[in-house]
Formats: sequence, structure tokens, C-alpha cells
Amino acid sequence: MLIDTHAHLDMEDFEPDLEEVLKRAREGGVGYVITVGTDLSSSQEALKLAGRHDFISSTLGYHPHHAKDLDQDHLNELAELAADPKIVAWGEIGLDFFRRRSPVNRQMEAFIRQLDLAWDLGLPVIIHCRDAHKELIEILTKRKVVHRGVIHCFSGDYDLAMTYIDMGYHISIPGTVTYKNAGMTQEVASRIPLECLLLETDAPFLTPVPLRGKRNEPLFTTHTAKKIADLRGMDLEDLARQTSKNAAALFNLPINL
Repeated sequence: MLIDTHAHLDMEDFEPDLEEVLKRAREGGVGYVITVGTDLSSSQEALKLAGRHDFISSTLGYHPHHAKDLDQDHLNELAELAADPKIVAWGEIGLDFFRRRSPVNRQMEAFIRQLDLAWDLGLPVIIHCRDAHKELIEILTKRKVVHRGVIHCFSGDYDLAMTYIDMGYHISIPGTVTYKNAGMTQEVASRIPLECLLLETDAPFLTPVPLRGKRNEPLFTTHTAKKIADLRGMDLEDLARQTSKNAAALFNLPINL
């Protein structure tokens, strides 16, 4: 069984055929999905979706793109939602200095406040980082506590991946590993310790080859898994088993492997 540890099933891209998408995933070997919130309304919808399916868990948080909208009332509402057993992580949070849809100072403030709250609630964190690894590492290394979590959609090099792993984080690889120009991501996927590796789609984004150009969906985790298994020279079943064990342990998923 494969686990898609990061999808955005609440997005309108899935409104026409979500149940068919989920059926295809399960029939194709993706037995569990984590659907990820990016602001208050998205987190609420993700939780509702998870509540309707025993093979879906959800997360909550404010993505750096929406950091400018985060206030204490939103944090309080998210903290109340976090009591639901379907919530398995705080995220997607982090820093994005590429798009800068929220001011840098608001991103950093929102990230730190959410890190603290996640720690207080005992939740692992799902971290987004684009063009801000220096600042992200500075924030994480200054913490008095060590968070559990994952650097999602990792796009850095091997040395950077190992920096995060040495700090206690998992590395999640999306469908970009299948792209022709993805040599750096392929090196990371092939070399990092297997027990630190997670798989994700980031659906509906980052569709893997050979389906690039189409909407991504949880089923397509299979293409990412096959590519990584080939890169590591191992059986797909062994990769699926270990990455699923990694996800189940990190997110405390209610599954037996």
C-alpha cells in the first residue's frame, strides 16, 4: 500500500469527480491520503472531507501565501479544530520568498506562531519552503524544542536534505522526481535514508510523467514511487512498505501495516 501524504482534495479541481478520484486511488494501490489545509476555510473543508472517509486524514494551517490574513481568531479556531482525531498535522505552513503573496515579515511571524501552537498541541508540522531555506533553517535552529515534521515537495540538493534530516525532519518527494531535468531531486530521492522518505502528489499540482499536463490526483503517487524504486534499485513493494510505515509513524495514522 502507498500513502499520498500531501494532497489538496478540497480544491475546486476535484469538485466534479472526487469520489471517482478516490476510488481510482484505492483500486490502484494508494490506500491512504492526507488532505492538507492552507487557510481556515480550506482546513475546515479538508476536515469535513476526512470525516466522510476512513482512509483520509486531514491537516490544518495557514500557507505562507495566506499569512497576511492570519490573525489570533483564526489561530483559535484552528486550535479548536485540532482536537478532532482526524487532524494529524499542522500545515501547510512555512516560507515562500519566490511568489511573495504575503509580505516576508508576515510570513515569518505566521510561521513562528504556528510552530509554537503545533508544539503546544503535540502535532507534527508540514513545511513549505521556496527560496527561503536560509531563513527557515535559522528559525528552526533557534527553537528551544525539536519539532517533528516534513519538508514537503522538497526541491533542494542532497546536502540541504541531510541538514533537515539531521534536524529530525522527513523529506517528501513529489512527482517532479519523474521530470527529465530533475537530477537534483533524483539524487535526493536515491540517497537519503529510506526511513526519512515520504511520498506525495501535492495534487492537483505537479503531475508526474507520463501524465504531465493533466490534473494530478492521489493515484499518481504510483508513478513517483516507481521512479524512486528504480533510482534506489529496490522493489516497489519494499519502497511502498517502508514509506507507508514512515508516514504512519510520523502522522500517527490509524492503519495497520
